[in-house]
Amino acid sequence: MGSAILKRLTTLLQRLTAIIIILLAWEIVVRAGILYPAPIPTASRVFGVLVEMALAGTLQKHTVISLGRVFSGYTLAVVIAIPLGLAVGWFKTFERYLDPLLQTLRQVPLLAWFPVFILIFGIGELSKILLIMLAAMWWILLSTISAVQNVDPFIVKTARSMGVSEWDMLRKVVLPSAVPSIFTGLRYAYTEVILVLFAVEMLGANDGLGSVMIYGSCHPGPELFMVYSISIFMAIIGLIANYMLVGLERRLCKWKEETGMG
Repeated sequence: MGSAILKRLTTLLQRLTAIIIILLAWEIVVRAGILYPAPIPTASRVFGVLVEMALAGTLQKHTVISLGRVFSGYTLAVVIAIPLGLAVGWFKTFERYLDPLLQTLRQVPLLAWFPVFILIFGIGELSKILLIMLAAMWWILLSTISAVQNVDPFIVKTARSMGVSEWDMLRKVVLPSAVPSIFTGLRYAYTEVILVLFAVEMLGANDGLGSVMIYGSCHPGPELFMVYSISIFMAIIGLIANYMLVGLERRLCKWKEETGMG
């Protein structure tokens, strides 16, 4: 038991080593005045501002709002993109009809949709959630299509020879084989979502972490440090989300390890 805990702590330390070195270098460089007169705070000051915002309740309030938008848009993207990707990737008829449309829509710059959504749906939450959904959807959709189209033909032929129906083929053969590539798309999609979230909240929101950043950038002085603090905080959230997705992927792909296919 003790050796297992020690092993986990050692692994965690190894994973954090590079981050710790960067933070120490940041602290030393700023304290030494190498970046003077750039208004860059020390790493310790950045984390100090985060603590101050948390004690004041500001951080929690805006985090809940931002993560609510992320969850809504991201969930919509998953619900739409994975079934659509399975259909386009597996059924040639769907691909012939839908792929040209999807490829055309994908070329439109993401933020170009924002004024369109505002005109149609107004400046409320729906426009923001839809833009976040689009940011995630293309990564998930394309990775799902690619994953389905690259399923091992031998496995497919074997299943067909056993008389497996199309539905069972998708559910029991294609989808499990495609899971690793789909999760790669899910992880890239989350990164894209965070970038778009900042843009959306800076352009058209009075709350959320992006609005805190735009407030800080417009106020020289201590408030400017909020820009760095929120950036670091969102990076931490993104890191946690990434490892949660990795953990979920490992659970779903456990059958590959058990059958020796991983």
